[in-house]
Amino acid sequence: MEIILLVVGSTKEKYIETGLNIYSDRLSKYSKFKIISLIDSRKINDFLKIGDKLILLDETGISLTSINMARQFQKWMNSGPKRLIFAIGDSYGFNKNSYQKADAIMSLGPMTFTHDMARLIFVEQLYRAWTILGNEPYHHD
Repeated sequence: MEIILLVVGSTKEKYIETGLNIYSDRLSKYSKFKIISLIDSRKINDFLKIGDKLILLDETGISLTSINMARQFQKWMNSGPKRLIFAIGDSYGFNKNSYQKADAIMSLGPMTFTHDMARLIFVEQLYRAWTILGNEPYHHD
């Protein structure tokens, strides 16, 4: 299974890009992972294929602890998608069609982050989820 983080626009901060590369490399141990940048959030639906599972990262979504995110992540993977796609919209969020296509909506928490920071926070949490599922020492209860 392939895991994709869809983002709108390029990463602006070099230190964020460095962090994304570090965690992307770490994630390659567990699955095929890539970050794909779209020009416009309206293009998300055009990117989807049959068999994809779409999770929007949006302030209106459910907020999970790291352990509960790992459990939910496992459920999503077990449901058999060809691609598990997480999406971060633009500063206006997502259009109506994306919300309708979404299999789930998840929040990174009640605080507001720049889109660059949200990318890095999510990719770190995705890595953390894998280590939790593998009972690895990265995450401590």
